[in-house]
Formats: sequence, structure tokens, C-alpha cells
Amino acid sequence: MFSRREFLMATAALSAIAGPALVGKWSRAAAQQALSENDLLDFDSFGNVTLVHVTDIHGQLMPVYFREPSVNLGVGPVAGLPPHVTGADFLKLYDITPGSPHAYALTAQDFEALAKGYGKMGGLDRIATIVKRIRAERGDNMLLLDGGDTWQGSYTSLQTKGQDMVDAMNALAPDAMTGHWEFTYGTDRVQEIVEALPFTFLGGNIYDAEWNEPAFEAYKVFEKGGVKVGVIGQAFPYTPIANPRWMFPNWSFGIREEDIVANIAAAREDGAELIVLLSHNGFDVDRALASRVEGIDVILTGHTHDALPEPVLVGKTLLIASGSHGKFVTRLDLDVQGGEMKGFRHRLIPVFSDVIAPDAEMTKLIGELRAPYEQELKRELATTESLLFRRGNFNGTFDDLICQALLDVREADIALSPGFRWGTSVLPGQKITVEDLHNACAMTYPAAYRSTMSGKVLKEILEDVADNLFNKDPYYQQGGDMVRVGGMGYTIDPQGEMGGRISNMTLLKSGEPIAADKDYVVAGWASVNENTEGPPIWDVVEDYLAKNPVVKLEANRSVKLAD
Repeated sequence: MFSRREFLMATAALSAIAGPALVGKWSRAAAQQALSENDLLDFDSFGNVTLVHVTDIHGQLMPVYFREPSVNLGVGPVAGLPPHVTGADFLKLYDITPGSPHAYALTAQDFEALAKGYGKMGGLDRIATIVKRIRAERGDNMLLLDGGDTWQGSYTSLQTKGQDMVDAMNALAPDAMTGHWEFTYGTDRVQEIVEALPFTFLGGNIYDAEWNEPAFEAYKVFEKGGVKVGVIGQAFPYTPIANPRWMFPNWSFGIREEDIVANIAAAREDGAELIVLLSHNGFDVDRALASRVEGIDVILTGHTHDALPEPVLVGKTLLIASGSHGKFVTRLDLDVQGGEMKGFRHRLIPVFSDVIAPDAEMTKLIGELRAPYEQELKRELATTESLLFRRGNFNGTFDDLICQALLDVREADIALSPGFRWGTSVLPGQKITVEDLHNACAMTYPAAYRSTMSGKVLKEILEDVADNLFNKDPYYQQGGDMVRVGGMGYTIDPQGEMGGRISNMTLLKSGEPIAADKDYVVAGWASVNENTEGPPIWDVVEDYLAKNPVVKLEANRSVKLAD
């Protein structure tokens, strides 16, 4: 593992010009076992512009448990670089004390034990407290920017077609947002919401497929603190591949690097002195983009749910990763003079829900939004004796539960569950509620299909997903994690090439190798194909839990890394 000193050299070079960037304060705060709201929010204001960033909230109005990954592999030149550092290595890299609040917030180390002590994180009413405090301090110098994946990921967001999150975020009053899962509500619903937003929805890389012209505003120039700030919106470029194209057939997406270059030039022509890319590309895509495109001062990155307590500097561009599910809020103070960023101060604020007081107005609004669904949200389905979580490149126990339900209820040989990174955690001993279940699967194409697939097709599926995740060219990475499998094991070589990463595919119930020319009964969900038939996945899991009211999962060792 490289040293912290090596990693921070680039940041230190900029800080030497700009002044300290709160690196030491993060480390000192991390060693404290008891935090106050002031510990988390006190900040020595700096410069003349403040950016506040939230992203990937995924419909979570309330505080949640969310376990960070224990495995987050990088390939090629980014192997071993943040965010592909986890656990003890992450703590060592950032000089965070094991067992501290920040160790709990940022890693999976001792998660179960620490969760019981430090409690849930997030909650939009706590985020409102943070935002209002920064606004009160910085006034018109502040921009609040939402990186997308905001309207989807919960029972209430599904029931209201995103309206609960729209209403809550309108109350939070961001200046701009971009999107990804938002588009899975369909063209008509997205347009209906966007046209009514009191702030700007940016998507410079989205085109009307018929007319080949921009479908959304590409950028907007804001004047803050006497500085003109150009914010360029970059929606998830692979939305029509990762999600059903038929839900938004008239929009095309892509990284569209040349458009970013053009939008930078246009924003500069409009007087922008600072360029911010509000991005849902994913961290490694944005890191590559920053190395290829000049003129971006700050990239506020999203999609891959990474939370980093310090910026990553690529050339002159700061990459900021603010986590997911409302666990963190980023504050970035910038000194902009003469059309250039001269320095910065940064803090990734962990939203400890037992420490930060809820904002009364937002709490009231959230209560009103959830009231029609409260009884169903609290309905208990089972008790878990195992920690249920989703994040991790290969295994997630919540998906192990879903796969077991698919195998049992749909009477299948093999189960497939998509490698989504959204979905909260449930601690051992807790009841699994309707809300918990929907936090893992609330989506607009939930049909649990049952079909036959040959061994050849199964390998092609696994190879395709592996390439989307582990392609050495970040521009071909789509984020997410490997498709979860039930009833089958395999070996994977992430460093391999397309078609050669997956081997030793085995049918677990018999121990026999998966034969390329043999058909197997396969159950799965979240197919991007139109008119997929089957019950919604939450009904499948609920049926399974009715027959298995106590969940206890064995360690999943069915996926092995190649030597």
C-alpha cells in the first residue's frame, strides 16, 4: 500500500499556496469518541465561494443504517487508489482511529458493533440543519448542488413517483441538480417534474434523439460572492444501457467529452470565472475526464457512492466525492480571484442523526409526506439474525436473501440479482419491515422473471457485467457491482480481458460444472427488457419471508477471486 504522504503530495502542493485544507482537523475529529453538532459543523470560513454538495440520496428522507463496502476493487492505473481503498487500509491512509465515529461512517470495519453505538446516519431534516447553518454563515456566497439519484430508492418515492423527494428537495432549495435513476419514471413524468422545479435541472450530455439537439439546459452561470460560477450538468452517460431505454426512448446519453469542452468555453464566454462539473459519471470516469479536459476547477462526482474525506487532485481539478443515502454533506470553500481558483478548504460532513439536531420545518414536511404510508412502512415481515447490507463488488447479504427468495418462490436452479449500490442496511436482531425491503428494490421495473438460459448465455451475462465494472478504460465502466448469483458459484479475474474473466461456473446444489450447452431455470429481476412478466420482486421476497420468518444467512463463498 502506498503511503499517505505519497497520496497527499498533490493536495499539499496546492495547499501550500492556498493555506491548510482542514486535513488535520478531520484527523483530530476522527479520534474523538463523543461528537457535538459544533464539532461536525464548525468551519473556518475561507475565500469568497462555498459549494455544498449532496448526491445519491436515493429517496431516503429518514436516517438510515448504510454499510460501506469491504471490497471496492480498481483495475489498471487506478488499482489501489482512492476510492479503491477500504477497511483498515482506508483508516490508515486517512489517519482515522479505528472504532471512531468517522471509522464507522466511512468503512465497514466493525460496522455491526459501531452501528449500535453511533446510530443511524442521514435524514433530510438533519441535512436541512447543515444547509441552513452554512447559508446563514455564507449568505449569497453559497451554491447548493444535487448530484442526482435523488427521486428513487424508497417505498414512498415509488408510490408518489418521486414527488415526496421533489417536495422535500424543493424545501431544501438547491440551485441545480442532474440525474440518473430519475429517468426511470419515464419521459412524461420527468418532464412534468422538471418543468415545475424552482431550480435548474442540468444535463448537457442528454440529447433529443430525433432532432439531435440538447434535451435539457447544459449549464448555468450563477453569481456568488461576486464570482460568476459556471455549473455544467453531466447526467449518467449510460442510462439507456443500465436502465430500460423504452422508458425514455427519445433521449440519448453519453459522456460526450467534446460537449463538455464546448460547454466550458460557452460558460467562460458568459463570464464564468469558476467551472464546476456537477457529475453523475462515477468516480473513475470523472478522474479520467479531469486528466483529459482542461478548464474544470471542481468536479462534484456521484453515481458510484464513494465517500472520501479529502479531495483528489487531478492536474488543477479537484474531485469531490460525497457518498450516498444522505450520510454526508460536502462543504467546499474556494478563493477565486482573477478568474482562477487560488485555494480551498474542504470538509466531508458526516450526518450523525443522533448528533445533528433535525430542522423543525423539514421534520414537519417529512412527517406529512410519509403519513399516508406510515402503517405500511412499519409492517413487519421477519426478523434477521444476520446483518443485511448490499454494498461490495461481489457479495451483499440483502441480495443473498433476494436470491434465496427467487430460488425458492420461483422454483429456479439459479437466481440473478442486479448489482445496485442503492439499498440500506438492517442490523442483526432487527425486524425487516416493508420499508427496509423497498429500500432495496423499490423501482419502476420490478418484475421477477423466470426463464431458461443456457450455460453459454449465463457466462455471457457475467462476462458482460464484469466488463462494465472492470474494464481498464474508465470510459467503458458503468459503475455498480457484479450481478449477485444464487444457486451458482464462479471464479472471477477482475484484471482479465473481456470474455476471459469468468471461470469455474458451478451449480451449487449438485456441485456439477455449468455446461455451456445445457439449459437451466433462472429467476431474476430488474430486466431492462420491455414487457417482462412476473410478480414484483418485493412480493416474491415477502412470500419467502412469510415461510421463513427468521433470516439467518451463511457466509457467501460462492464467488472466488482468481489467484
